[in-house]
Amino acid sequence: MPDDRSAEPTEPTPAPGSGATSTSADEGPDSASTRAPAPGPDRTRKMQAATRSVAIASAQLILITVAVVILGYVFGMLWVVLLPVTLGLLFTTVMWPATRFLRNHGWPPALAAATVLLVFLGAIGGTFAVIIPQVVDQVEEVANQFSGGLQEVQNWAAGPPFNLDDDQLGNAVQTLIDRVQSNATQIAGYAASTAATVGNILLNLVLALLLSFFFLKDGPKWVPWLAAQTGPRAAPHVAALSVKVWSTLSEFIRQQALVGFVDAFFIGLGLWIVGVPLVLPLAVLTFFGAFVPIIGAFTAGAFAVLIALVTVGFTKALIILGVVVAVQQLEGNVLQPIIQGRGLNLHAAVVILAVTAGGSLFGIIGAFLSVPVAALIAVFYRYGRDILDGLTPEVAADGTSQQLAGDSSGAQLVRRQAEKVDSEPMVNPDSDGAEDAGTTAEGRRVGLIGNAARHLRLHR
Repeated sequence: MPDDRSAEPTEPTPAPGSGATSTSADEGPDSASTRAPAPGPDRTRKMQAATRSVAIASAQLILITVAVVILGYVFGMLWVVLLPVTLGLLFTTVMWPATRFLRNHGWPPALAAATVLLVFLGAIGGTFAVIIPQVVDQVEEVANQFSGGLQEVQNWAAGPPFNLDDDQLGNAVQTLIDRVQSNATQIAGYAASTAATVGNILLNLVLALLLSFFFLKDGPKWVPWLAAQTGPRAAPHVAALSVKVWSTLSEFIRQQALVGFVDAFFIGLGLWIVGVPLVLPLAVLTFFGAFVPIIGAFTAGAFAVLIALVTVGFTKALIILGVVVAVQQLEGNVLQPIIQGRGLNLHAAVVILAVTAGGSLFGIIGAFLSVPVAALIAVFYRYGRDILDGLTPEVAADGTSQQLAGDSSGAQLVRRQAEKVDSEPMVNPDSDGAEDAGTTAEGRRVGLIGNAARHLRLHR
C-alpha cells in the first residue's frame, strides 16, 4: 500500500571545494558547520618544508652572528696592533706621491722614504710651533673678553623670548657649580683617563710613523708578497683588492684634505673679518675636523661660534654662525658631490652611523677611522657582489690582470692579458667602456646589475 508519510526535505549537497559542511537531520542543536576550509592534501608537506627552511635560515643567521662576534673579539684583542698599522697606511697615502717622485728620479728607496717622512714631521711640527705661541699670547685677551661676553649673553637671556631675571640666571649658574663640585672626583678621574688616552695616542702615532717609513721604503713589494701567500688562482683577486683598498684610502685622504682646506679657509676668513681671536688655531682645528666627516666639521664650527659668542658678542657670533652654515652648505651641496663622485661612494646616513659607532666604541680614534674602514668594507662587499653576479672585478679596463709568477727564489706579479673565450661575460660596471643596461645592437641583453664590455671578450 502506498506510504502516506510526509516527505522529509533533504539538505542540498554542498559543492566540492566550497568549504561548507553538511549536517545530518539527527544532529543536535549545538552542532554547526565551520567556515574554515578543510586542509589540503599538501598542507603538512608544505608546512614541514617551510619550517625546515626557517630552521636552516635561523641556524645560518646564528652562525654568522657568532662569527661576527668572534671576529670582533679578535679584532679587539689585536687593536693595539691594528691601530698603528691603519694609521701608518693613512700616513703613507699622504707621503707616497712625494716618495714615488724621488724614487723615479734616482733616489734610493730608504733615503727617499726618510726624507719625505722628515719633511712631513717638520710640516706638522712647524704648524704647531706657529699655533702654540698665538694661543699663549691671546689667552689673556680671550679671558678679558670672556666676562664681557657672558654679560652680553646674560642680557640677551633676560630679554624676550626667555625673559629670565637675575635670580633665575643666578640659580642656574649656582646649580651648575654645585653639580660640578659634587662630581669633582669623577671629573678628576675623567681627566686622568684622558691623559692616559693622550699618552696612548702619542705612542700609537710614533709606531704608525715608524711603520710608514717601512711602507714607503718597501711599498711596491707588499702586494706581490701578499699575493705569494695565497696561490695562482687567488693572486689576481688579492692584487686587485689591494689596489682598490689603496686607491680608496688615498681618495679619502685627498678628498677630506681638500674639503678641510676649503672649510678652514672660508671659516678662518670670516673669523678674521669679524675680529674673533685665535683665528689660526680655529682654522687648523676646522681643517683637522674635516677628517671626521659631518660630525667633525659640525663640532669645529660650533666651537668657533662659541669662541665668538664669549669674546665678541652675540651679534657677531650670529654672523660667524651664518658663515659656518654657508660653508657647510657649500661643502655638502657642491664640494662633496663633485669631489666624491668617483670616491668613497658612501651615503651620508652610512657616514653618520659609521662615525657614531666608531666614536662610541673607540673614542676619537674610532671616529677618525670609521669612515675609511666603512669605505674598505664597502670595497670588499662590492668586489664579492661583482664576482657573484658573474662580473670580472679583477680584470682591468684594458683586459689585463695581475698574475703571480716566479719560483722558489722569489715571486712577482706580472700583468698579462686575460684569457679569451667565445662567450662575452659582463665585466665590472665601473670600468671604462661600460654601457647602460638594456639590449645591445646585436640583440643580446645586458643585465640591470652590470654592463657588457663586448670589445674585451674576457674570461674571468
